[in-house]
Amino acid sequence: MTQTALAPHAAPAHVARLNPWKVAPEAFKPLMDLEAATKASGLEASLIELVKMRTSQINGCAFCLHMHSKDARAHGETEERLYLLNAWEESSYYTPRERAALAWTEALTRIVESRAPDEAYEGLAAEFTDVEIVRLTLAITTINAWNRIAIGFRSQHPA
Repeated sequence: MTQTALAPHAAPAHVARLNPWKVAPEAFKPLMDLEAATKASGLEASLIELVKMRTSQINGCAFCLHMHSKDARAHGETEERLYLLNAWEESSYYTPRERAALAWTEALTRIVESRAPDEAYEGLAAEFTDVEIVRLTLAITTINAWNRIAIGFRSQHPA
């Protein structure tokens, strides 16, 4: 094991590049509007947090994983389900609705490889209304944008 793996407060592998919130706070208004729309979407808060967590796992965004694991717990998510989220397809802990949302999340987050397959969409359509599909898709798009910002600028989660 490396020293970093053993020392929880070791220096991060990457140093923050700049704080985009300080440099151009007005640039975040459109994303904040999308975030507000996600919260007002009518989708379950716990489902939204699972989607944010899974997207952030796929993209490797420590900043967002730190934030959304706390948010998920605040919405009643269990430790077991958070631990198993990376292997959700193999676990019985997730509902058919959550599984459909997670499959769609993976398809859209890995769009280059997946091309958003019909199977993922058909599973989604079986569990969500058309309006919910649009709102979920926007939520997935939004967290992917946040991940790219946080990773690109090497945003550091709190210690």
